[in-house]
Amino acid sequence: MLYDVRLELHYHYEASVHGDRHLVRVAPISIPHVQRVIASSLRFDPRPEQETTFTDFFGNTVTTIAYSGYHDHLDVRLAARVQVEDIHAPADLSPTLDGLKQEIAGMWSLSGDSPHHFLAASPRVPLDPEITSYARQSIARTASVHAAAFDLCLAIHRDFKYDKEATKVDTGPVEAFALKRGVCQDFAHVMIAGLRGAGIPAGYVSGFLRTIPPKGKPRLEGADAMHAWVRVWCGQHAGWLEFDPTNAMLAGPDHITIGNGRDYSDVSPIVGVLRTSGQHRAKQSVDVVRIE
Repeated sequence: MLYDVRLELHYHYEASVHGDRHLVRVAPISIPHVQRVIASSLRFDPRPEQETTFTDFFGNTVTTIAYSGYHDHLDVRLAARVQVEDIHAPADLSPTLDGLKQEIAGMWSLSGDSPHHFLAASPRVPLDPEITSYARQSIARTASVHAAAFDLCLAIHRDFKYDKEATKVDTGPVEAFALKRGVCQDFAHVMIAGLRGAGIPAGYVSGFLRTIPPKGKPRLEGADAMHAWVRVWCGQHAGWLEFDPTNAMLAGPDHITIGNGRDYSDVSPIVGVLRTSGQHRAKQSVDVVRIE
């Protein structure tokens, strides 16, 4: 599948800001045998006085920008062309939970892709006994790690309601679990917390999801969105597999990865510091268009 992706982030400040520095993570990454970035460009308005790009510990592309002068807005514009492989659902080669623990105990690697980094609590995902108990129900009714992860993915989709008004960007998984509602970020964090509590390594994936309009209806500009789903380490033979609890499915050719980490804090689209007073307004627009 070949896609053209356009993203616009717009921030309007109530009062002028200055001395601001930001980390921006919105550019897709190339993943061997999964997706390939053919072209990608990132533009900012106003133009930064300093701009650098680097690859972080988890392999994500990060752009740093800095300003010293005053400005009342910040626009971030991404344009990219990405090829995503249409991979069939893999056979279940994952072990039991006990077998997985034995495999992890024998692994010495501490690279960014090592499952060891995705077992403990992280800045946005605490381990919670109630969420762990919820995840253990999936483990009890399945025979493998892959099956347990997919069962939990389906359970969250069944038991939680998608509600954009119920949570905010800083809502934690414990609160979202109590509400049984939220958005993709909340569903991903709840699934990650449950799996880690049960001893299964799980991480957060940030990306884009192509939406398909109803039959006979035109595609709307800006109708797509940034999205979040979950990657789960299913053992040495199966590796990392990705699950989308918001849509009750394995991640597929309509999922375009920006990056991954322990939780949202590792892959937030933009984070930084600035000097100002007052508040700001933010708008987001995403277009994911398949190239026939």
